[in-house]
This record gives sequence, structure tokens and C-alpha cells, in this order.
Amino acid sequence: MNQEQLTKSALELLKNLIAIESFSKEEDKTAAAIQAWLASYNIPTERDINNVIAKNKYWDDSKPTLLLNSHHDTVKPNTAYTKNPFDPHIEDGKLFGLGSNDAGGPLVSLLATFVNFYEAENLNHNILMVASAEEENAGENSLRGLLPKLPPIDVAIVGEPTLMQLAIAEKGLVVFDAVVKGTPSHAAHPNTDNAIYNTIDALKWFKNYKFKKTSEALGDVKLTVTQINAGTQHNVVPAHVDLVIDVRVNDAYSNKEIADILKKEAPCSIKERSLRLNSSKIDKDHPLVQSGIALGRSTYGSPTLSDQAALSCQSLKLGPGDSTRSHSANEFIYVHEIEEGIDLYIKLLKGFLQ
Repeated sequence: MNQEQLTKSALELLKNLIAIESFSKEEDKTAAAIQAWLASYNIPTERDINNVIAKNKYWDDSKPTLLLNSHHDTVKPNTAYTKNPFDPHIEDGKLFGLGSNDAGGPLVSLLATFVNFYEAENLNHNILMVASAEEENAGENSLRGLLPKLPPIDVAIVGEPTLMQLAIAEKGLVVFDAVVKGTPSHAAHPNTDNAIYNTIDALKWFKNYKFKKTSEALGDVKLTVTQINAGTQHNVVPAHVDLVIDVRVNDAYSNKEIADILKKEAPCSIKERSLRLNSSKIDKDHPLVQSGIALGRSTYGSPTLSDQAALSCQSLKLGPGDSTRSHSANEFIYVHEIEEGIDLYIKLLKGFLQ
């Protein structure tokens, strides 16, 4: 396979994907475009709702399986856009367009890498390619919903913008709803149990609270109060104040442990929304990681969430682009990042698969 031609083809696919609206739950047309692109290389695909699945030509059920995964859904463009988010165009080496960086660049780079290895024989792993849907909203028809229908997966690369550095760990997420209670009353009368004033001490507690265990790759657990709501009218002291707390969990805790600790120690009632978005990691001495290190790549822990949270196997987050551009106005990815991404993915897998 001519890598230069494959890279040009991947870039054209990305332009095509940018031009198609593919908000979460509305990815049917980008799924069809991905299937058509793989079909142009005579690669058969399967479709599960808007997830596209392909297997390498010489699949062998007796071998372990490597998953290559990235998503083709996008968030909706924010109001700060000054460029047409669905107009893929290149300026000064930058390819602009919604989803170009998150996660179109990683997706097409992984697809090109899959095509490169599709007909390779005697690989030590099967390769399972999944272009998934509903990642941005953690939907029921995302990779999480698809996993029970897939063959067992032993290790995975999740394509997200990491500047092609090796994210060997990723923080989990638990969102909590908390309630600070008080005594409702008319604002004109004395009240020593005002729920809003009671919230001051609760906010100070959340601001200063520290979980004991830290992580070499992910650092400390990060707890942030992100929403507050109370009251209905000016002359009524409310009975309670509602808080929302965002907790980013390192790999030293399970999400359940975090929930148990906060329920026991928090100065107000608190309840988790879900415990399913756990932290994830891959051993630094895993051959996949060592293959990347041999290519001069560095390792780090990622604070952002991805489809890694759905996987129970060891997984590596890696891809072209910069996470700080994700969900930004006038999103872009450098063309050279895609070129480098495909080259490094191929070299990484050569070191791992052969």
C-alpha cells in the first residue's frame, strides 16, 4: 500500500466527513461515507445503527484482538464560529471544520492505518476497526452499546487528539447532585437556618476537600462544583439549594469508592448520577506502549473523557490534533498532523503486530 496515496485519500475522506452534519444520534450519513471509503479498498464492513465495523482480511479467532476505535459524531457548533463549520477548507496548513480535530483527524488516520494492515498476513493480533457513534453524548448506541456484540477485545487504541503522545491513563467521571437544606420562610422574618447561607460552608468544604490517594499518571482526584440553583422569588427563603459536583477520578479509586467516601463525609446529602465512566489505563511496559516509546513518544495521563471509559481491557489513547482545540470555535487540525499521525500509527503497529 502506497502510504502517500493513502494519506491523501484519508485527508479527502476527512473533508467529506466535515461537510456532512453528524451530531450525536444523527451520524447515518457519515457512517455511509466511511463504509463507501472502505469499500473503495475492497474492504467489507458491518453496520450496527451508526457504528461501522471492519475486520482485517486474515482474521483468526485463535489470536488476541486489537481494537482501533474513534468516533465520527460531533457536538453542535458554538455561537462563536466565524467560519462555516461545514465548509472544509485549508488555510496556512490548517484544515478547518467542525469535527476536524475531535475526532475526524484521529479517525481517518486510524482508518488509513487499518487499510495499510488489512491484507497483512501472520500478524500476532487480529485488527478490529470501529468507527463509532454517539461518543460526544455517551449515548446508548455508542461503543458502549456495541461492545457486547463485538468479539472479545484484548487491547485497544482509542483515537483522540493527543498530539500523538501516549495517553496511558485517563480520568473517570462521576457527576453528583447535592442538596443543602434549610428552613423556608418569608424574607421579612428572622431565619437562622437559611439554606443559601448554609451553602457557604458546604461550598468551602467542597473547595478544600482533598482525596488522599494520588496517581503517578493522573495526579489527584479533581472535585469541582459546577452548578448551583435555588429560590423562586425575591421574598421567599428557599427550603434547599441544589448543587452539581463534577469529580474527575484517578486510577487509584473506583467510581464506587469515590461515591462511598463523599456520601460519608460531605456536609450535605449527595447522590451520584452514574458510576459507569471509570478511569482507564494501560501498563507502561505493555508492548504497545513500548513500541510508541521506541518512536520517541512520551507518556502522560489525560484529564478528558473518551470511549476508553467503556472498555474493560487495557487501552491507549493516541491521535493527531490537540485536545485544547476540541469543541472550540473555528475548529481545525494541521494537515501535517494527519500526515504524521498516519505515519506514526503505522510504525507503532509494525513494532507491535509483526
